[in-house]
Amino acid sequence: MNTNDFLAERFERHRPLLESVAYRMLGSLSEAADAVQEAWLRLSRSDADEIDNLPGWLTTVVGRVCLDMLRQRTARREEPVGEHLPDPVVSHHEGSGPEQQAVLADSVGLALLVVLETLNPAERLAFVLHDMFALPFEEIAPIVGRTPAATRQLASRARRRVQGASTVAAPDLARQREVVDAFLAAARGGDFDALLAVLDPDVITRVDLGAARGGVPAVVRGAEVVARQAITYARLAQSSHPALVNGAAGVVATRDGRPYSVMSFTIIDDRIVEIQSLADPVRLARLDLSAFEG
Repeated sequence: MNTNDFLAERFERHRPLLESVAYRMLGSLSEAADAVQEAWLRLSRSDADEIDNLPGWLTTVVGRVCLDMLRQRTARREEPVGEHLPDPVVSHHEGSGPEQQAVLADSVGLALLVVLETLNPAERLAFVLHDMFALPFEEIAPIVGRTPAATRQLASRARRRVQGASTVAAPDLARQREVVDAFLAAARGGDFDALLAVLDPDVITRVDLGAARGGVPAVVRGAEVVARQAITYARLAQSSHPALVNGAAGVVATRDGRPYSVMSFTIIDDRIVEIQSLADPVRLARLDLSAFEG
């Protein structure tokens, strides 16, 4: 094995960690892959023998790359008007493939990623690297160009934002599925009262239809409004398939044998408190949803 092959082997051992960091930072599967690839290019151009802590070095590099990408988004004003839904990680309900284990580690739900999207780039990096990956503030500070004390404040502000949102779903996946199934059955049957029974009174639905369907991401609040929307949605989707969406109970809806939307649910105390619905055909086409076709 030559030196480059040995370095590539060492890098591959840490790829799951790096993909996990990048996905949480960017909320985009394709951009996360680009960030990890950039880390490999920088490693291949470095003197690896001088790196004492390779996973720490790589995590720092990925953090810097992601921070630059987030700042570029802001500078180019790429974010759409309204809500932006991160890319979901979707797998068949019977289990996820090995390639998805990295981003599903620690079950980062879409509800949490939506909150992370509201943070500024420095806050997001400080929170992700410290609270999710236990990097000390002394190592994070040089990345954001702040003192460790100021970096601690960035993470603290981000933490308050996260803790003030409903981002933690019920841990019982089987119970989650029961609630989602009850929601779908009520929606298909047009049973308004049954829908209200499984929806939190302050439920929030975020829907990303994409430009191709003539809409910007929108937010709907309140059980009655969401219930009426669910009944309409159920009539549009010809069938719904159980799925795991970021490790939680979700649904892939299809029309004419092709995926029409991906829905994820945040469930607390047997009530649905958030629904994320990605129905942008351009973004859906980038996901591997072949298991739900036909």
